[in-house]
Amino acid sequence: MAAEPEPATGSTTERHEDEAQTLFDNVDVDRFRDSWQGIQTAFVDDPQRAVKEADELVAVVIQNLAATFADHKKELESAWSQGEPATEDLRIALRRYRSFFNQLLRA
Repeated sequence: MAAEPEPATGSTTERHEDEAQTLFDNVDVDRFRDSWQGIQTAFVDDPQRAVKEADELVAVVIQNLAATFADHKKELESAWSQGEPATEDLRIALRRYRSFFNQLLRA
C-alpha cells in the first residue's frame, strides 16, 4: 500500500521558514527526548510508573511551550507599547505566528 501524500500547507518557502524557527531550543529537545527514552525503557520494569512519568513529561513540554509563547507575546507587546509598529515589524510578527501555528498543527 502506497503512502498518501501530505496535504499542501503552504509554499516551500513557508515550510522552510517554519523549520527554521523551532518551538524549542535544541538543548530542550534533546533533554525531552532523553527523558522520553528513559520512560520507555522503564516501562518494562514498572509500567504504571512509566505512564505516570510520561504524563508528567508531556505536561512539562506543554508548559514549556506555553512559556515560550508567552515570552514571545511579551516581547511583541513591549515593542508595540513604544508606539505604532511599522508594517515590516507586523509582517515579521505575523510570519512568526504562522510558523508557530503550522508547527503546532504538524506536531
